[in-house]
Amino acid sequence: MPNLKSLKVRINSVKSTQKITKAMKMVSASKLRRAREAAEAALPYSEKMNRMVSTLAANANKASAPPLLTGTGSDKKHLLVVITSDRGLCGGLNTSIFKQVKHQIESLESQGKQVKLFCIGKKGVDLFHNAFGSYVVHKIEGISKQKRINWDDANNQVQHIIDLFDKGEFDVCSIFYNKFKSAIEQQVTQQQVIPLEVGDVAEASCAPYDYEPGENEILSDLLPRNLTVQLFHALLENAASEQGARMTAMDNATRNAGEMIKKLTLQYNRTRQAAITSELIEIISGAEAV
Repeated sequence: MPNLKSLKVRINSVKSTQKITKAMKMVSASKLRRAREAAEAALPYSEKMNRMVSTLAANANKASAPPLLTGTGSDKKHLLVVITSDRGLCGGLNTSIFKQVKHQIESLESQGKQVKLFCIGKKGVDLFHNAFGSYVVHKIEGISKQKRINWDDANNQVQHIIDLFDKGEFDVCSIFYNKFKSAIEQQVTQQQVIPLEVGDVAEASCAPYDYEPGENEILSDLLPRNLTVQLFHALLENAASEQGARMTAMDNATRNAGEMIKKLTLQYNRTRQAAITSELIEIISGAEAV
C-alpha cells in the first residue's frame, strides 16, 4: 500500500499533467478555428477546379489527350500519397489512416499490383517505415508544423509526383488524407488524381465550346494545376483534422486526469485517516498499559 508521501507526489504529478493537457487543448482550439477556415475557403475552389477540368476532359479526344488524364494504359503500379501529421497526441488520427492504407496495399497486392508510397508527415514516415519501408519512394516532413500551409508546399510535392509519373514509376496515383467533419469526427478519404476520374458532370451535357488554342493544350496546363489544387486542399483538410483530433484527445486527457486526481485524493485521505487512527490506538493502548 503506497505511503502518504508517494500519493502526494503522484497527485502533484497528475495535476501538472492536467495543466499541460488543458493548455494544449486551448492552443489546438485556437489553431482549429484558423485551419477550418482555411479548409472551408479552399473547398469551393477545389470543387470548381475539379468540375471544370472534368467537363473539359469529358469532351476531349482521348487518343491525343495528355497522359495525366488518360493514364499509361495500365494499372499495374500504384502510388499512394499518404498525408499524416508531424506531431502526435492527436488520438487515433494517424493510426486510422495507416490502417486504411494498409488495407488498400493488401488489396492491391492480392490482385498482383505493385505498390509504392509517397509519405507526407513525420508520423506517416515512421509508421510506414516500420511496416512497409521498402515501399517508400519519397518522404517529406515538417509541412504541418508550419504556421500556415503554403501553396508552394503542395506545388513542390506535385512536381515530385509528376516527375515519378514521367519516369514510369507508377500508373495510378491516389491521395489518402483525413477529411475534417467535426472536432470529434475525421473521415479517411481516398481520391484518385492520376489518371483523372471523370464523373457525371452536368456541364458535359451543355452546348459544345470552341477552345483556343485547343482542348489538349488547355488540359496540359490545367491538369498539373488541378493536381496541385487537390493536394493543397487535402493538406488543409488534414491539418484541420489534426487540430480537431488533438483538441478532443487533450480534452479527454484533462477529464481523465481530473478523475484520477479525485481517486488519488480519496485514497490519500483514507490512508491519512488510517495512519491517524493507528496512532490513536497506540496512544490509548499505551495509556491503558500504564
